[in-house]
Amino acid sequence: MRPSREVAIAGYGAYIPIYRIKASEIARVWGVERKLPISEKSVPGPDEDSLTMAVEAALNALRRSRLDPSAIEAIYVGSESPPYAVKPSATVVAEAIGATPKLIAIDMEFACRAGTTAMQSVAGLVGSGMIRHGMAIGTDTAQGRPGDELEYTAAAGAAAFILSSDVRNPIAVIEFSYSYVTDTPDFWRREGARYPTHTFRFTGAPAYFHHIVNAAKGLMEEGGFKPGDFDYVVFHQPNVKFPFEAARLLGFPAEKLKAGLLVNEIGNTYAASSMIGLAAVLDVARPGERIMLVSFGSGAGSDAFSIMVKDGVEERRDLAPKVREYVSRKVYIDYALYARFVGKIMVR
Repeated sequence: MRPSREVAIAGYGAYIPIYRIKASEIARVWGVERKLPISEKSVPGPDEDSLTMAVEAALNALRRSRLDPSAIEAIYVGSESPPYAVKPSATVVAEAIGATPKLIAIDMEFACRAGTTAMQSVAGLVGSGMIRHGMAIGTDTAQGRPGDELEYTAAAGAAAFILSSDVRNPIAVIEFSYSYVTDTPDFWRREGARYPTHTFRFTGAPAYFHHIVNAAKGLMEEGGFKPGDFDYVVFHQPNVKFPFEAARLLGFPAEKLKAGLLVNEIGNTYAASSMIGLAAVLDVARPGERIMLVSFGSGAGSDAFSIMVKDGVEERRDLAPKVREYVSRKVYIDYALYARFVGKIMVR
């Protein structure tokens, strides 16, 4: 899918909580001695949720865009951990950043793909001429059942992107997108269930790899690209192993992954995972370089994008904190504090 008019990235921003827990600390509590999927992960503070993180990322994106908040005509928020069962997140973000009342505000769901689906939807509005400026956000405070494999990786973070058809000296341009979806129930959470259920290894071959690979191939076939045309590749990051295997299957050298690969340091931030990776790449990419972004959401589906970096990246990237700055500022906590912060200890 190619936009009928230029869709530029006018601003981007990320947010990662300061708190961390080491995977070895989780393993110590549960008596696990096997190899762990990551080293450590981010943990939301007791006063943080997917909404507060979305606002922080949105404000960073606004700083880089230099736009007045009232110019934002749409805010789409993708998350699978909204703080309210019945109340939109997008309206809260819009009010907090000063974008109300004249705008489209929509919450989106599709597991970890929700953020890029928001991005694709806003790109459609901008590319069709319905709006000039819109914001897409991916944000999550993911959780895993105590002692479950997901507990080692389920983390917290947010990323926001402002897409525009009317911005001078943009950061980047979305050239092409492609989506690939099937009904593959590898991961789910029923109404009222506190923690998600997953199908262990089934989440790999028929789910993650099938959708990532086919979305990336579809993007290259329809867009006329080949692996050598991309300087950076960003995949959804559920663990350290999966993105490297996806790169191998598609013929990308591992070096092209490294700038945006953060899962070993912050964990799987779900709807924000691939979007934070893209933000990290934009923090270091040079004008004229091309990025492939491919998300994955259980259920299942992937969105793939071809993004060309433009001259504006060099003057705008220093207007807000970079991803690596958030990664490097950290306070380690033990399992007891972690359990308190993420609500595993319920006090009534």
